[in-house]
Amino acid sequence: MNNAVERKIYILDTNVLIHDPNALTHFDEHDVILPIVVLEEMDQVKKGMDELARNVREASRQLEELSDSCEDMAKGCALPGGGRLFFELNQHSTENLPEAMIQGLADNKIIAVALALQGEHKGRQVILVSKDINMRIKARALGLTTEDYRSDRVVTDLSILPSGKIRLDEAAWQAMGNDMQVLEHDHGNHFVVTWPEALALPFINSFVLLPGEREIVMRCSEVAQGRRVHLQDAVSFRQERNAIWGIQARNTEQNMAMNLLMDANLDLVAMLGLAGSGKTLLALAAGLHQTLDMGLYDKILVTRATVPMGQDIGFLPGTEREKLEPWMGAITDNLSILLGDEASNIADILGQNRIEIAALSFARGRTFTKTWLIVDEAQNMTPHQMKTIVTRMGEDSKIIILGNNAQIDTPYLTPYTNGLTRVVSSFAGWEHAGHIALKAGERSRLASRAVEVL
Repeated sequence: MNNAVERKIYILDTNVLIHDPNALTHFDEHDVILPIVVLEEMDQVKKGMDELARNVREASRQLEELSDSCEDMAKGCALPGGGRLFFELNQHSTENLPEAMIQGLADNKIIAVALALQGEHKGRQVILVSKDINMRIKARALGLTTEDYRSDRVVTDLSILPSGKIRLDEAAWQAMGNDMQVLEHDHGNHFVVTWPEALALPFINSFVLLPGEREIVMRCSEVAQGRRVHLQDAVSFRQERNAIWGIQARNTEQNMAMNLLMDANLDLVAMLGLAGSGKTLLALAAGLHQTLDMGLYDKILVTRATVPMGQDIGFLPGTEREKLEPWMGAITDNLSILLGDEASNIADILGQNRIEIAALSFARGRTFTKTWLIVDEAQNMTPHQMKTIVTRMGEDSKIIILGNNAQIDTPYLTPYTNGLTRVVSSFAGWEHAGHIALKAGERSRLASRAVEVL
């Protein structure tokens, strides 16, 4: 092993490779150690069709490629970043561990390896990398340096995640007025302004709130050279005459969301929002209108990550639809609002209104054409799952991605690493996508108060 002082030694926990099969490419010029117990744990979960099993198989394939190209395993296998990968095959003694940790857990064996390596390489920094918080705490208590695996982060600061809107103050708007070009437009005002250097440019399909006694919402339709920004009036879905299936926007953000949902030129719309902010209701109302009334789509398809919020109640009986019905309560509740007395039987509702529900697990290999696809609870999806579902979209389809980063139930996922954050950050600024963050709760005054105080 190269003992250059600047090269760190990283010992990887099993969950790092399960979480990100490409993790070995992210350690630059440093040495990476895989204890034998990690390979044994991977072997136990490699079978199956779920996300974990697929990730393990992909990680195993990469490990095999690295070992095949390795001339001398004892000297380590070359990694893409310039470091080397070593397989730690010695079962290190657990005598340095507290008595309570000596037996059993594979985590404790990995910690024992890290302690042994720290003793052998005193001139180098030895770091245990794990997604498991409790394992990191135990290791720190024993004097080890630990880190969470951070290379999977989509963003490093959630405050830079686009909200979909910008509010201008009076001074900024007046400064733009000095160089404003007014264009004729069939659907209201259309301005072209030079955007100040001090302000971040708006994304295409984001919204600009103008100052004044009456709140004016403009939509950014183009960003041209010379910081020339095209702004045009947004449609007001707060008016009864523009209601969609009886649903009017109750606040500014909901009105912005309706503008995006009703724009047939957009292929992807993401809506982030707190519980009760109206994400599902707006997506269903717009989907029913454009599918049943306008004929733009052949069907509405609803899917979501089936991750339980609390204790799992076990396997559910019946067909795919029957298994998914308990997970689709938010959809059926909102359909009851939209359909009223007609919503007496879930099977009849779905069939008569061309609505299908499907498990996310069965998306691989499918192509959705002329489909209004609603992906609910997207905060519980990994970036890989999000890529899988978005790349299934065919011609003349639209995907609506709904989620709340405050309600993540999937182990090892955070607002920094999940598929919802990935899709919002990756598609911001694309002319055929839009997103908006819904702030206000509209479910009830009790629900809104609960979001604030609980």
